[in-house]
Amino acid sequence: MQHFGHIAPEVRQRLFHREPCAFTADSPPHLLAPALGATLYSPATRPRLADDVMKQAGRGVVSMVICLEDSIDDAEVADAEENLIRQFADLAARDAEPPLLFVRVRAAEQIPDLLRRLGATARLLSGFVLPKFTEERGVPFLEALVAAEAELPHDPAGRPRRLFAMPVLESPELLHLESRADTLAGIARTVDKYRDRVLALRLGVTDFCSAYGLRRPPDMTAYDVQIVASVIADVVNVLGRADGTGFTVTGPVWEYFRVQERMFKPQLRRSPFLESRADALRQALIEHDMDGLLREIELDRANGLLGKTCIHPSHVLPVHALSVVSHEEYSDAEDILRPERGGGGVLRSSYTNKMNEVKPHRAWAERTLRRAEVFGVAKEDVGFVELLTAGLPG
Repeated sequence: MQHFGHIAPEVRQRLFHREPCAFTADSPPHLLAPALGATLYSPATRPRLADDVMKQAGRGVVSMVICLEDSIDDAEVADAEENLIRQFADLAARDAEPPLLFVRVRAAEQIPDLLRRLGATARLLSGFVLPKFTEERGVPFLEALVAAEAELPHDPAGRPRRLFAMPVLESPELLHLESRADTLAGIARTVDKYRDRVLALRLGVTDFCSAYGLRRPPDMTAYDVQIVASVIADVVNVLGRADGTGFTVTGPVWEYFRVQERMFKPQLRRSPFLESRADALRQALIEHDMDGLLREIELDRANGLLGKTCIHPSHVLPVHALSVVSHEEYSDAEDILRPERGGGGVLRSSYTNKMNEVKPHRAWAERTLRRAEVFGVAKEDVGFVELLTAGLPG
């Protein structure tokens, strides 16, 4: 797998100063966590799920969640499980490599049951998404994962199989002010105990809004809903620290998807210059409820989040295009982390438009280079418009 690996090599060479690295499901967690990117959710009830998975892989998706929880009706769970087992068998029979695949379960006992029923096709599974995660509800999930993993056969090289957990932080106890601190402390204890199993923490903002009967409109981001923004801030404060104790925290879902990707290209092709193409794209996105998504992606990263939960394929490319490190960011990060700068100090950026303080900006620079490894670094004259349009299907 490789971000932007679905576009032609000569196009990548034209776009990237440093191309995204390749990775597999067996890559180390410090690489996989930022590489998740736009994680696309799909209900487990889809009758052509295997075809859908491979289609999205061919369009640049590198991580997917097959959902057995809120996206399906309670009465559909048994049929959805049966469909999931059949579709994994279909995927296993194909030559192509699927994205990183996770299953969102409802109850801890589903984990060993599904692994038993998947049999050898469980090799395609990267882990489980754990809903409504708190210390009380999360420990049984994680204990079940560890116990079930121990029963899996080793891989062809004789190594034990590895399954990751991605807890979803979305419970009312986390939202309510009187219980938030205790709930966060409990979550922190739990994920720290199982640190080697937890790949990333996901935010369930739709559930947060539901607790107060709220729903943000398409012209507002999660950060405009103050009660939601306060929870995000507290989660990052406790669980997203850059001192080695933190985890990757992913951005919330964007609910609107009227846009069709093919609408972009005609407008962009009519605009020969970069500035007018950017204006054309911006207008297309505004008209189809995507301007809010772009602002929210930028605010996610500014607030310490990386990656995003997605429920529609049209959201994937914007998330990935805005995750590419700009040439300016990369230059600043490289300057800050030069060995001779280990003692600190202040230096003018190579773009001569800011001052880089070595010690205060070190954690930012390290995080930026991790993102650069998996998403690449754009060339100096390449921006979001070029990255987005290059990835659009013909």
